[in-house]
Amino acid sequence: MYILAFNMNFIKLTGFCFFILFTSLCKGQYRFDGFINDTDYNSSVYLSVIEDFRKISGVFPEQILAKTSIDSTGYFKFTGNNLPLQNRIYRIHVDSCNEDEKNINHFSGHCINSKEIIFIADNNTQLSFPFSFDKEMFCKVESNNQKANVFLKIDSLKNDMRFAFGTYRSEANRKINSKKWFETLQNFGKQLEEPLAELYIFSFLSNRSNNLHSYYLKDLKKNNYYTDLLNRLDKKYPNSNYVKQYENELNADLYLVNLKTKNTNLWWIYSIGILLLLSVLLNFYLFKRIKHQNNHQSSFDKLTKQEQNILNLILLDKTNKEIASEIFVSLSTVKTHINNIYKKLNVSSREEVKSLKK
Repeated sequence: MYILAFNMNFIKLTGFCFFILFTSLCKGQYRFDGFINDTDYNSSVYLSVIEDFRKISGVFPEQILAKTSIDSTGYFKFTGNNLPLQNRIYRIHVDSCNEDEKNINHFSGHCINSKEIIFIADNNTQLSFPFSFDKEMFCKVESNNQKANVFLKIDSLKNDMRFAFGTYRSEANRKINSKKWFETLQNFGKQLEEPLAELYIFSFLSNRSNNLHSYYLKDLKKNNYYTDLLNRLDKKYPNSNYVKQYENELNADLYLVNLKTKNTNLWWIYSIGILLLLSVLLNFYLFKRIKHQNNHQSSFDKLTKQEQNILNLILLDKTNKEIASEIFVSLSTVKTHINNIYKKLNVSSREEVKSLKK
C-alpha cells in the first residue's frame, strides 16, 4: 500500500517536473487574428516582418512571412512560435490583386487594391483586429502587448496634422505648422517610450518627399534628439537592422548638413577674399593715380608765371591768337611758351595738357 502511494506521488512529481521543464523550454506562441470586409472575402491575407523602416507601408514580397486564407465570416488568423522574442515591426495586408496584376501593381511596393495595418509585436503577442464602431477593418487593435497599437496613435496624430495644413494653403501657414507639428510628433514619440515608434515618426519627418524634410535638415544641425534616439535604439534593439539602417541614414544626413554648412562658410571666405583683393587693387590704383598727379604737380611747379598764365588760357580753350591778344605778346612768343610747357609737362598736345588737370 505504501509502495503504491509512493509510486503515485512519484508519477505526479515527475509529471509536474516535466511540465515545468517543457514550459521553460517551449517558445512563446503568437496569435494575430481579425476580420476583413465582406468585399475582400476572395482575397488573401499576408503577414510581413519589416526590417527596413523605409518600407513600412506597402506590398513587398521579400518581407512576407506567412499567408493565410479567410473563412466564410471574413475571419483570419496567424499563429506560431517562429517570431523573435523582442519587439519587431509587422504588417498584415489584404491583397485583392489577381496573379496577373501583382507583378505590375506591386512593382514599386504600392498597391491600390491592398489594405494594411502596421503594428509592433513579439513571439508572445496576442492581438486581434476587430471591426471599428463604423464597421471599418484595420482601424482598431486589441492586444496584450501595450506597444502594439502605437502606430495607430501616430497615424491619428498625422491625420490631425494634415488637416491643420489643409485648412489654409499659404506659405505663412506652412511655416507655422511645420515647426509646431514637427515638435509635436517628436515629443509624442518620446512619450510612447518605444524607439520603434520614434523610428516610425523619423521615417515620416525625414522623408525627402515630405514638406517637413527641409525643417528636418535644419533641426538636425542643432538638436541632439537624433543621436539620443540612436542610443535608445541600440540599447533596446542591439545589433538589429533598425539600428544599423538608422545609423547609416543619420550619418549620411549629418554629412550632407555639414557639407552644406562647410560650403556656405567657404562661400563667405571666397567673398571676403574677393573683397580684399578688390580693395588691394583699388588702393594700388589710387596710389598710382596720386603718385601720377604728384609727379605732374611738380612739373606744373616748374612753369614760369607767364607759362602758367598761358596754360590757364589753354585750359579755357583759347586759341594761340586769342592768347597773344590776351597777354599782349606776339603769336610766335605764344608758340614758344607753349612748346616749353609741352616739354616741361612731357606732353605733345592740348588734349594731353587738359587731361593732366582732370
